[in-house]
Amino acid sequence: MRSTVSEASRLWWVVIIFAFFPARSFSAEVMLGSIEIFTTHEWFKSKPAVYFRCKGENQTDLPDVKAANVIYIFKGQESWQPLTNLPGEKCKRCGFYEKDTVQSDDVFAEWEFCSSDFTSNGRYTRVEHKEFNATFLCPDCVPLPSEPKTNHAAPGKHRGMPVVLIIIISAAVSTVFIAGLVVAYKYWKKKRREHEQARFLKLFEDDDDIEDELGLGTVI
Repeated sequence: MRSTVSEASRLWWVVIIFAFFPARSFSAEVMLGSIEIFTTHEWFKSKPAVYFRCKGENQTDLPDVKAANVIYIFKGQESWQPLTNLPGEKCKRCGFYEKDTVQSDDVFAEWEFCSSDFTSNGRYTRVEHKEFNATFLCPDCVPLPSEPKTNHAAPGKHRGMPVVLIIIISAAVSTVFIAGLVVAYKYWKKKRREHEQARFLKLFEDDDDIEDELGLGTVI
């Protein structure tokens, strides 16, 4: 019984760990599918030097992007791919930039880049007015289910039971149920053994009664 309960408890903890830390083990590669820049910010260079960077990471130069108003399409197999890796539930601050020889680098746009931005087919298109139009590819990124806009709960009100809490409660109920089955089975076996012992003793008593009736007792 102890071993069964112990195994159920270990299973419960495994469920809790995966419920609390799913995003730490998930990381999806993001590739650049296409880009078109609508303008350049450097006055003295004939060709822009465009690069992509997420905060805290190294920049990724885009050597093929050499002119504005030209659509550049990529296969995802280029030497500078992937652009970055996105975790499951945490966003990154990323953007496109243009190198500046005199001042600090110019910014096409910066935004919060999330795996939930991608559609179910792993595509995400971002358009910045008068700056660029870019398409990103991430086959492993999964969009979050959309919530009805008219059903947002006000702060402080009940917003439903969290999924993690539901998993924990379900695991606890399953553990208690399994332990209860084990206890019930042990109790049933004990009662069955006592019943069989009682029947065995009753057979001996019946045999003694028959011997007494037939006068087959001990002869002195």
